[in-house]
Parts: sequence; structure tokens; C-alpha cells
Amino acid sequence: MAVELGELLAGYAPRTAAEAADLRRVRLLLTTAEDPWSRTQPLHVTASAVIVHPPTRQVLLRWHHRQQAWLHVGGHGDPGETVPLDIARREAVEESALDDVTPWPDAALVHLAIVSVPAAPGGPAHEHADLRFALATADPEAARPENAAAALRWVPFAEARDATTSTSLRETLTRLAPWLGTLP
Repeated sequence: MAVELGELLAGYAPRTAAEAADLRRVRLLLTTAEDPWSRTQPLHVTASAVIVHPPTRQVLLRWHHRQQAWLHVGGHGDPGETVPLDIARREAVEESALDDVTPWPDAALVHLAIVSVPAAPGGPAHEHADLRFALATADPEAARPENAAAALRWVPFAEARDATTSTSLRETLTRLAPWLGTLP
């Protein structure tokens, strides 16, 4: 069943005070913006995923040149897209070539995080209200980067937190720990 953004957020319970504040900002965005996914707004919604290979307890990380960091896959909704999990899955397939990714261990939203995005040529600094899911693949060897600047690497789950500089991704990984094993 496809869950739209408003319905997804209505049933979501934040785990931290910072996440509760982020959720309030996104709910306000839903009431004030014509399209909360629109890149023309300084804060807009994105959807992403941590891709895992459960049998080997590994996580796929992608090099993000703009942020200069190893992060997860994901991004903007295309015009007309409104289902966060579908957007996260499409972005995962585009950025990893893994066409078998499925929600894991279920289709629940794992984490909501508002993250700052630095300015780039042709675009100002802005914020993403990132909706994060977990997706699994049965064929990790099929992973291919979408371009030469977007390297991919599989990292043992126990090492994934140290492989990124992103505090919010570390929190997302912490939330996945019960399903992939404990963190060191």
C-alpha cells in the first residue's frame, strides 16, 4: 500500500527532541507549501535509504561529492511523485543499480532528519527534510555507481558509523542496529 507524506508523518513518533523539532517543521511545511517536495523552497522534502545486505550484515555507502562524505542513497522526488518510500526506492535503484531493493525489515520510516546542504554553482544553500528508510538487496555484487564521482562501497555494519562523518546518518544506523546486530 502506498503511503503519502501526510499519512506517513501523522503516524510517525520521533525518538529525540531534535527529531520532534524537525517533524514540527515538516508538518508546518505541509500546511504552508503548495508542494513540499519542490526544490524551489529553502526547506523541502527528500527521501532516502540505507541499503543493507542482511546475510553479510553490510551497508552500502555512496560518496557524495557536494557534501564530501560517505552517505546513504536518496534524493529529490520527481514531478508528480508523492509517495516517500517509492521515491527512496527509485533513488536507490538509480544510484546503485540494485533493482531488487525491497523495504527491510518492513516499510516503516526509520528516521526523519533535516540536513543542511551547501550551496553549489547555480543553487543556494538549503535544507532537506530527509525521510529515511531501510532497503535490502539479495545481490550486493550487482551494485554499480551512477557515475565516476559517486563511488559505492560495502561496509560491515559494525564499521559503518565510523565510515561516515554525518551525525544524522550515524543516528539512522543506530536505529537499524537491532536488526543488523549491535554496534561496537
